[in-house]
Amino acid sequence: MLEKGKKTDFTAYTVAPLANVSLCANAVERAMRRPGHLPGMVCMYGPAGWGKSKAATYCSLKYRGYYVQCQETWNGKAILHYILATMGISPKQRVWEMAEQVCEQLAKSGRPLIVDELDKMVEKKSVELIRDLYEGSGAVILLIGEQNVYDKLQKWERFHRRVLEWVQAAPCDIDDTAHLRRLYHPEVEVAKDLLVRITEVSDGSAGRVCLNLSHVAQYAATVGLDAVSLQDWGDREFLTGSTRRRYGA
Repeated sequence: MLEKGKKTDFTAYTVAPLANVSLCANAVERAMRRPGHLPGMVCMYGPAGWGKSKAATYCSLKYRGYYVQCQETWNGKAILHYILATMGISPKQRVWEMAEQVCEQLAKSGRPLIVDELDKMVEKKSVELIRDLYEGSGAVILLIGEQNVYDKLQKWERFHRRVLEWVQAAPCDIDDTAHLRRLYHPEVEVAKDLLVRITEVSDGSAGRVCLNLSHVAQYAATVGLDAVSLQDWGDREFLTGSTRRRYGA
């Protein structure tokens, strides 16, 4: 989660210290310092909304990584086009030439490649392209996927065994919820009992935590409160992870 900060060595922003930010960054750091005989790909996976993309964004800022978020309509050529555009390099005509350009820049720069929405590449059977980029550059590659991407990738054994670490994303906990409140709604104090309840009903999702905190902040502004407790909130609805009932406990 991006937050304005006064001092930093890589950007005009710092990042709220959520659990998944630390998990992801530590894994990338270990990959960057790995012995030469070990593979250099890292894959973070978990349910949607758990803050994996925010963790990837942090890593792209801290390590000056080349970040690409795959789209439904992209094929391998489109992915290479986007990566080269991110690198500021004019793409050549053929796919293999563009792949060589990407590999050359990754090897020369020493910067990681970050591929978000990896599942879209798996569905299009384009994951071998990522393996080719890794083999051709030796660069650290951070992959971000949904909960079942680990199982999906077992079909590509040569790819699967080149992953140094599989990082299971963690659900949003009370500390994360408190950090998000300070980041997005510093104007209103939220009591611990309400923070705990928001964490529980949000089903691990940082996105739902943010929505529920927003609802609390709106309520506080409407009734003129500087602080809100669970008792103040009463029986008002929460956004939950239930597929049968969106709101309520």
